[in-house]
This record gives sequence, structure tokens and C-alpha cells, in this order.
Amino acid sequence: MAEIILNVEVRDGVGTGGARQARRDGKVPGVLYGGDKGPVAISVEERPFLKSLYTGKLLGHLVTLKYGQETQPVIAKDIQFDPVSDRPVHFDLMRVDEHAPVKISIPVHFKNQDECEAFRQGGSLEIVRHDIEIMVRADQIPEELVIDLTNHKLGDTIRVSEIKLPEGAYPTIGDRDFVIASIKVSSAAMSEAADEAADAAIEEAAEAEETAEAVADAEETSEG
Repeated sequence: MAEIILNVEVRDGVGTGGARQARRDGKVPGVLYGGDKGPVAISVEERPFLKSLYTGKLLGHLVTLKYGQETQPVIAKDIQFDPVSDRPVHFDLMRVDEHAPVKISIPVHFKNQDECEAFRQGGSLEIVRHDIEIMVRADQIPEELVIDLTNHKLGDTIRVSEIKLPEGAYPTIGDRDFVIASIKVSSAAMSEAADEAADAAIEEAAEAEETAEAVADAEETSEG
């Protein structure tokens, strides 16, 4: 079962009025839905909810909902925040079977950029997808999908097939090996390369001119 436990209460008041009352009482209102049961208005105490949220293992992960002596696995699908205070104002929980597959988006993280020679050569990472939707067992949902940049080169295209998924998991887009990111030469690096090429051409022209003058001087000497 999941590490995080949310102790919830069933809200009597539904709608905007009930949600506002829950917030006045120091709670965060939410809705439990999914499975073969109807939606239920619930709430949790704000402080323990924030504590669970700050672990980074709440949103999009399997957690345990507890109501009295009853428990069940759920996934926190969405959390809404106040745009001014940034406090949570509403959340959605989805009922799941912890051994059954669920569809969920997982963030993509890139590591070892400092170890990648391409970036020391002026490359820049152009990210196409910041998260990937996958089908995965509820009790095997990864916290992140990792791409190791260590051995990548300038011009490389990074595709979803490079990501190691949990056993049995797969991307919901299954008809192609879609692009996650690419390593491109930055405009600054291209400008620098162009300047270096121009300088090299000037140097070559100057050397050729010096060589031609030396040959001409040698020919004049031999004729004299």
C-alpha cells in the first residue's frame, strides 16, 4: 500500500458554499470519484495535507484514503491552488485497484547534462515533451521518467524508447517512437563557429599570399 495516508471526512454541504465552509474550518475540500461508485464530497485537514503535498509523493501517486476504519487506494489526480496565497483550495481523488493499470502523466527529468560533451560544445537541450502519459499499474507509478544525457552528442534526437519504464508499463501513444527532446547547436555557438571559420579563411588567404610572394621573390632571384 502507499506511503501517504489521507484522513478524510465526508462533507455534508456540497457545491461552492460547502467548499467555502470547509476552508473556513481549516480544511481543504475535495471530491472522490471513479470505480463503480458515485462521486463523494470530502475534505482533509489543511496542515497534514500540505505536509503530504510537500513530500512530492502526493499528486499523481498512489496514496491511501482513510475514512474511519475504512481504507482504500486512490490517486490524487488534481490539486487546485489559490493564485494569490498559493494555498490548496480543492483536490480530486480517483478510486483505483492498486494492482490494475491506470492512465497517468509522469514528468520527464534529464540528468548528467554537465557530463555531456555536447553541451560543452555549445549545444542546447530543446525539450518537446515535459511529461509522458503512460499506462502503468497503480502500485508501480514512477515518480519521474529519467533520461541520461551523458553519452549524447550534438544533433541527437531523444525518443521515448530511450526511457526505461516499469515492467508492463507503456506509453499511451503507441503508434510511433515519438520525440522527447533534441540537442541542438545554439545560435551563439553557431555564430562563434562562423566567426572562427571566417578567421581561419582570412589566415589561410594571408598565408597563401605570403607563399605566393615568397615564390615570386625566389623566381626573381633565380632569373637575376
